Amino acid sequence: MSEVGNMESLLVKQEKYLESGIHIGTKMKVAAMNPFIYRKRNDGLYVLDLRKVDESLRAAAEEVAKHDPADMLVVASRIYSGYAAAKFAKFLGCKVILGRFIPGTLTNVSRPYFIEPKFLLVCDPKAEKQAIVEAVQMSIPVCGLCDTDNFTGGVTSIIPCNNKGRRSLALVFYLLAREYHMKRNLISSYDEFKLTSEDFESDDAYLSLMGGVKEVDSEEDAEQASESQDAQGKSKEEEGAPAADVQAEHKKPRKRKTAHKKEEGEEKKPGEAAE
Repeated sequence: MSEVGNMESLLVKQEKYLESGIHIGTKMKVAAMNPFIYRKRNDGLYVLDLRKVDESLRAAAEEVAKHDPADMLVVASRIYSGYAAAKFAKFLGCKVILGRFIPGTLTNVSRPYFIEPKFLLVCDPKAEKQAIVEAVQMSIPVCGLCDTDNFTGGVTSIIPCNNKGRRSLALVFYLLAREYHMKRNLISSYDEFKLTSEDFESDDAYLSLMGGVKEVDSEEDAEQASESQDAQGKSKEEEGAPAADVQAEHKKPRKRKTAHKKEEGEEKKPGEAAE
């Protein structure tokens, strides 16, 4: 039985979705994500319905396209989401905060880093909960990349996806950027969009914003990322506007954690915020 029905109208080929692992969830689920879940695998991982992933990406792209880049803010607390988010922000010219979201960024007008976006995009509702809370207080619509275990309170537009995998995150931001350009009539066909999803896996934009510095993740984050990578490998066997300059929003150093031995595919976590 296929994880998607009619495949003709997908944003990308079904194989591309499967290769990215965008449909691989976690071993936990919350009620709010039930409508997006296709099945539970023998190894305990929940699998997202590709058709609903695709439909949600289309709906989210419609929302994103309603806003000018200067009115959008992307928050990415993890390394892999930071890679894709930084590329997206630099390409479109929108604001981005990488690493820790400082409380008061959206609500405290006396803070030097206070900003007033009209649209917020978060990469992990759990890790970026403070940003969502403040957006709700300020009546800012929120689009969230939600895994099977993410609570969705405050999120007005859900993109169900694997929000920890490098390729999955890259594909999500690639599609959002491509659809933004189409809906804004910046390109007349997909052939005119020169970036690929692999470009959103690159750390070049991220490092330029973070000053070339990366910090290590916690062991828990690394374990989750490694599990996600392993799950993607198993799924293959089964079926498995020119950019404006991105300005620094605020940078605040934090203590580094002691590096742990990493397995291949583990994720790292940044410790600074930038635009």
